[in-house]
Amino acid sequence: MRVLALGLGLLLLAMLWVGPLPAQAEVSFTAHMVMHMGVVAVAAPLLAFGLVGTRADPLRGLSPAMVALPAALFELVVVWGWHAPAAHDAVRLSKPLLVLEQGSFLAAGLAVWLAALAPVGRVGAAGRGAGVLCLLLTSMHMTLLGALLALAPRVLYQCLQLCAANTERTPLEDQSLGGVVMLAVGGVSYLIGGLAVMAPLLRERLPSAADAESMEDGR
Repeated sequence: MRVLALGLGLLLLAMLWVGPLPAQAEVSFTAHMVMHMGVVAVAAPLLAFGLVGTRADPLRGLSPAMVALPAALFELVVVWGWHAPAAHDAVRLSKPLLVLEQGSFLAAGLAVWLAALAPVGRVGAAGRGAGVLCLLLTSMHMTLLGALLALAPRVLYQCLQLCAANTERTPLEDQSLGGVVMLAVGGVSYLIGGLAVMAPLLRERLPSAADAESMEDGR
């Protein structure tokens, strides 16, 4: 399963970065957002699942309880920073900046998912709880940013106006659809990940049916 996840993650990155999507992203905010979400919310968890706990894990030997929150804050700065109007407009006009942006998205996504998916035996309850918090915090800020983009009453990026003639949608429609992609993929992916990581903690904390019956009998 780990090898399969790693292979799928690498294949997805190749499709996102080498296929037709980068060219489409030059004229479409929605296509750019598909690239972003594909990297951080789909490829990153697949790669993290394949790497976590192995010798290739860049966080191996570090305490997830200490790494999770800085990783989540790092991703928050990366995501919101690159979506600031000036930064995003610059990326759309520069190949080197696009490479830097996509590389930082992958690094931030991997940091968050590796911290959250660390092996149970190595992290304990504190580390697992930190991983849950890390994923849920990321889900919240991606949901907020996606909502802001989807509901904004005006175009936030100059590049959308420049590219309007090359798309079937108006600049505002393109921006709104990109926000919906972030909501639907980014927010949901991290939320599901947080709930999945939380499940073992809940099973440990909640008494089983047999234990509950024993407690009732003891009364």
